[in-house]
Amino acid sequence: MSDSHTLTPDGESTVLLEPQLKEPPRFAVYLHNDNYTTMDFVVMILREVFFKNEEEAIALMLKVHTEGIARCGSYVKEIAQTKILQVADRARLAGFPLLCTMEEE
Repeated sequence: MSDSHTLTPDGESTVLLEPQLKEPPRFAVYLHNDNYTTMDFVVMILREVFFKNEEEAIALMLKVHTEGIARCGSYVKEIAQTKILQVADRARLAGFPLLCTMEEE
């Protein structure tokens, strides 16, 4: 970060600081359990949409199955929305009602 120097009308030097950039809010993305979506499909979603390895995907799938919901990741709003749309599109094409939601952290 660099400072800018300017002169006031009376010839004094002032320092203008660059504005501080604020991190955008993060959103947690969740998968919800249902009685129709197969475990294999949920694992595939976790691997292909959320880029989890096989072990992480299976653990998260089991959490969805046993607890009813699992957090799949944390993203800026636009990416979280994109993940939700990807899950919804893939689930619809496969004939599953898999629900994916997001919540601001």
